[in-house]
Amino acid sequence: MDGRAGPRERALVPVLVFLGLVVAVISSLGAPLVPTIAARDHVSPASAQWSLTITLLIGAVATPTMGRLGDGPRRRAVVLTGSAVVLAGSVLAALPLGFSWFVAGRGMQGFGLGLTPLAIATARDSLPADRSRSAVALLSITTVAGVGLGYPLTGVITETFGVSAGFWFAALIAAVAFVAAALVLPSTRDRAPQPLDALGALLLGAALAGLLLVLTEGESWGWGSAKLLALAAGSLVLLAWWTWHELRTEHPLVDLRLVRHRTVLTANVTGLVAGVGMYLLIALVTRFVQTPAGAGYGFGTSVVVTGLVLLPFSAASVLASKVLPLLARRMPASAVLPLGCLVCLASLLAFATARGALWELFVVMAVAGLGVGCTFAVMPGLIVGAVPAAETGSAISFNQVLRYIGYSTGSALSAAVLQAHTPAGAVLPSGSGYPAAAWIGCAVSALAAVIAVVLPGRSAAAPAPAVPAPVVTAPVPTRSRPGR
Repeated sequence: MDGRAGPRERALVPVLVFLGLVVAVISSLGAPLVPTIAARDHVSPASAQWSLTITLLIGAVATPTMGRLGDGPRRRAVVLTGSAVVLAGSVLAALPLGFSWFVAGRGMQGFGLGLTPLAIATARDSLPADRSRSAVALLSITTVAGVGLGYPLTGVITETFGVSAGFWFAALIAAVAFVAAALVLPSTRDRAPQPLDALGALLLGAALAGLLLVLTEGESWGWGSAKLLALAAGSLVLLAWWTWHELRTEHPLVDLRLVRHRTVLTANVTGLVAGVGMYLLIALVTRFVQTPAGAGYGFGTSVVVTGLVLLPFSAASVLASKVLPLLARRMPASAVLPLGCLVCLASLLAFATARGALWELFVVMAVAGLGVGCTFAVMPGLIVGAVPAAETGSAISFNQVLRYIGYSTGSALSAAVLQAHTPAGAVLPSGSGYPAAAWIGCAVSALAAVIAVVLPGRSAAAPAPAVPAPVVTAPVPTRSRPGR
């Protein structure tokens, strides 16, 4: 793309960035609203939690499938179809049709989580190398910033106009994104078709759905219940079957032979473990600040203020994306991963020891944003540099699915620890629950740093190529149960 590029070419990057922003905002809508949704629809908080869980479940299943379909000549159609489903889901969630239809709409919004890898692949394929790097870096900034905008935006709209208004707003921006994408997305008809591994998609979807159900429902079903253990065992069997199938089929949904590449393996395993620590902290902070001060801790903040606490997270992530190129010129790319994990460890350590004032939590989230920016920003770039161009969408999609599993695990872990520190008959956990969960998060972040150092092995000693464009995938909120 040069100075003679037409309007469609010049508009491509802004449209991709806007698409990433829309995905981030919509995915974060409703996270602080579980109690409000429960009261509005006259359901229990556990049932209202499905308004968030279903988005993650559908996203985890749809993301690798959309990534594989988008690696061939149907990428434009896949993006437009996914955007249309998000638009329809937003309208369905906004209409006063009852809780079941609301949950169905939230599930349809989950298809939007599969659009970010396709936007990354489009930037890589449609732009010259130098423009591609800057475009994907910009995508990373907007996806992170979108989460920071989504939380306070949810609060402002909900407190002013009601819960449904937030989802009408989602429908509006989804419609704008769909029209913009239809006008400027380039065709990929010249790319070789990629057959869809339907059995692989079915097996992976069922296995991930089962495992995420185990993580999200363990607290209510009981971690030692026969039903939960049977579901976990069945899901692991399906996952093993999927792995066996993917290694032997001619056109796999995810080419696990590429995943075994040390660079890709390091990015995936580190992303999974680091995601646990990252979302453990997010879940703890959002719940802590909304706890009434009468509990002996917490600040009893509104939904708006709770969202504002997360703004430093987004701002610091943006800053990290700017600092990353400077780090890449002074250290191997493989060294950025453990550095980011150590910064995340520092944020969890700060939360464990200093949370008596609201400003301290702003600082905690800013430090966490720097760590996440360094850790997650470099991962997709490493993957892009290690896999063939035809596998970009699929490989990044799989990395994103692993992060979703990490986010859900961290969220479930925070709930389990706080529940263990809740006295019998009490509604709120004791104050000791939060530092206990934070120390566990410290151990998880330390483990992620060790993995990032040890797993690459001797390959880390080799001169590292320039770090490709950083990409940060917005975390998907799955738990927010204030007052519990």
